[in-house]
Amino acid sequence: MTKNKQIIIYGIALAILLFLLKWLETRYILLDQQLDIYLGIIAVLFTALGIWLALKIRKPKVETVIVEKKVVLTTGPDFILNEDEVRRLNLSKRELEVLQLMADGLSNQEIASKLFVSLNTIKTHSAQIFEKMEVKRRTQAVDMAKRLCIIR
Repeated sequence: MTKNKQIIIYGIALAILLFLLKWLETRYILLDQQLDIYLGIIAVLFTALGIWLALKIRKPKVETVIVEKKVVLTTGPDFILNEDEVRRLNLSKRELEVLQLMADGLSNQEIASKLFVSLNTIKTHSAQIFEKMEVKRRTQAVDMAKRLCIIR
């Protein structure tokens, strides 16, 4: 039994000595390589920050919203001109013609060529149409005219 106690005591003493040597070695390495260790830690931190930032930037912040809107199509053989709206807006026949050509997708130059008038005349008609219909764009004018059954 005394032999076992001696072995245990020697084992514990060797373990303590080994722990002490490793601690001193680590302390020496930390003191000797202190700058390299700090630079390594900083590099790891900035790498992690870069990965985190890249993931944040790649994630879209905009959500897609689907809007359902009822669209009334009045094209076809049963189209009837709403003359009350034409009178209310005070649109001339030429302005109606220009508005219909806008709806067909023609540019101002193409409309001028088709109607045998100057480009400035078409621009004047367009401005008057926009003013009478209280819109700012061709697409708004065409959309409103179709909803009011002024054009096909």
